[in-house]
Amino acid sequence: MKKQCLAMMVLGASAFVSTAAMAADIPFPHLETTGRGEVTVKPDMAVFSVNVVETKKTAVDAKLAVDQAVTKFIERLQTAGVDKKDINSANISLSARYTYPKDHKPELAGFKASRNIEVTVHQLTKLNTYLDDALGDGINQINNIDLKVADTEKYQRQARQKAIENAQQVAASLAQGFGNKIDGVWQIDYNTNSQPMPYRRSNDAVMYSSMSKGSVDQSYTDNNIVIKDSVNVIFKLAEK
Repeated sequence: MKKQCLAMMVLGASAFVSTAAMAADIPFPHLETTGRGEVTVKPDMAVFSVNVVETKKTAVDAKLAVDQAVTKFIERLQTAGVDKKDINSANISLSARYTYPKDHKPELAGFKASRNIEVTVHQLTKLNTYLDDALGDGINQINNIDLKVADTEKYQRQARQKAIENAQQVAASLAQGFGNKIDGVWQIDYNTNSQPMPYRRSNDAVMYSSMSKGSVDQSYTDNNIVIKDSVNVIFKLAEK
């Protein structure tokens, strides 16, 4: 136990020395701030997925059943105006199903085939129509509906600018509070991996079936998406 405590103390001391050394690398008065910004926008597009599952006596029959359901669904979508490139239905899963009688070997009961279809909707006003199409023959479940914005970069730039302004405001306020002022920027640390989180609705099949068409349309257009960004800045303080 003593050795473990000693190791933890050494590790803690090392971390402290490392942090102190980093601060010592900047040979003038300074302060560090993190600026944060966010933009709230209405979604203008969506991506939803549906699942087709069939269990048949043979693998061929199970695959054929889901393929037929997917083909019909895609035809309905294209008739409604969806571009083929906005439909992804390439994946398929096929597995054997067994029963397990007591004191007997497992018995083959059939085969389960499933396919997931993902659809990108560029006009939210048509989302309800496409969901209606998804409820046709063979579609077992509406999985997720992700509401998004098409011009993500536009709003990311706005959030970034707000983060920059926030960093400047915080730095100026802190400097003024301590009787000093900012004398320029020394270092900017920016993480470009900030991504907007889509508004996701799960298990919408049950909810959708219990709502009127008008209320379903409204429920999607009423939601907001928050796009965030942040930036770390080291500011120089004026020499007194």
